[in-house]
Amino acid sequence: MTDLQLFLPCAAGVEDLLADEVHRLTGLAGDDLLVGRAGVLLRAGWRDALRLNLHSRLAQRVLVQLSHTPYRGEDDLYQAAGAVAWEAWFTPRQRFKVEVTAQHSPLKSLNFATLRIKDAVADRFRQRAGARPDVDTQRPEVRVYGHLTSTHCTLYIDTSGEPLFKRGWREDTGEAPLKETLAAAMLAASGWDGTRPLYDPCCGSGTIAIEAAQVACGIAPGVGRRFAFERMLPHQPHVWTQLKDEAVAGQHAPAAPVFGSDVAFRMVDFAQRNAERAGVAQAVQFRGGDALQRQPPADAPGLLLVNPPYGERIETAGVAGRTRGGRERAETDAGQDFFVQLAAHWKRHYAGWTAWVLTPDLKLPGRMRLKESRRVPLWNGPIECRLFRFDMVAGSARARDAAAPGA
Repeated sequence: MTDLQLFLPCAAGVEDLLADEVHRLTGLAGDDLLVGRAGVLLRAGWRDALRLNLHSRLAQRVLVQLSHTPYRGEDDLYQAAGAVAWEAWFTPRQRFKVEVTAQHSPLKSLNFATLRIKDAVADRFRQRAGARPDVDTQRPEVRVYGHLTSTHCTLYIDTSGEPLFKRGWREDTGEAPLKETLAAAMLAASGWDGTRPLYDPCCGSGTIAIEAAQVACGIAPGVGRRFAFERMLPHQPHVWTQLKDEAVAGQHAPAAPVFGSDVAFRMVDFAQRNAERAGVAQAVQFRGGDALQRQPPADAPGLLLVNPPYGERIETAGVAGRTRGGRERAETDAGQDFFVQLAAHWKRHYAGWTAWVLTPDLKLPGRMRLKESRRVPLWNGPIECRLFRFDMVAGSARARDAAAPGA
């Protein structure tokens, strides 16, 4: 399997970052690596598929495209799925699941489309092997994906199994935890390369800081988990062992420290336990403390990377959160906005640092009374967000202008 069509889905807004990552991991470029909608397409080998599962921080899955055919009705889907050599990928003793997504499909029922594809897969096995594989929608050993456009059906087999954001180390979480793939996208968009200190002052269960610490230590995100390809017929254990050994040999001490803090000491405990499972307990430092009071954790200026709490989550930031009638409000007793205070605290104590803030509030720079130097569109699931960059300097812009000669 030296010439496979792979599709790596990702969150909207991450496509170009993922393409850069794939190029770095595989060396592919040009027609062999194309940016698509919500993912990248590449022509690569089986070994590349394994390497991408092991090392990609941005992809959601690594899918092998097995069919791309026109269709008009459900019977066409049955014919398309029945023409795929599924027996080259798994056996009738393995349980499988079919999932179908659609964009502008003329079909009335995706459930019926899914059923027809499932029947075609099972019928092909019965005709060739005399036995049908069982369907398991909860814990399948093999996942088959179909995507329908207005004219074409594309069929994939999934080499990942559990989605790639499940690194295997995050067992302790708070409410609405950030996915590891989104944390990695924030790191990639910021350009952080592990040579400057990094600090998340609202770290929650530690996702951003732990992801950064793994980057700083050269730890492959998939080194601690299992993958679906390990149960597939093309799998060669010695190739996979070699790739993992190379990944472990590439681990190293971090060049710069990583820090995280949270006002909730319970979350700090969660973050510390997650860091231990992720193998970075010695590379990241977690502390309790209010985001509005914490001083810079490093002498040299670094990077602030944060997905701050907002709306009803604002109380988790610190003293700026106050409860009124059972609901948190983004105000202190003095009526000052939390983000105004956070920006003032950063300008007062974090001069020389670069702050990157992920938020669904497109007006956040105005609320913080800061001018962003860059904004990167990213999606947190279905929520459209922006990653704003702020270059921190001491004092306010108004005060600097007033102090300028000739003002």
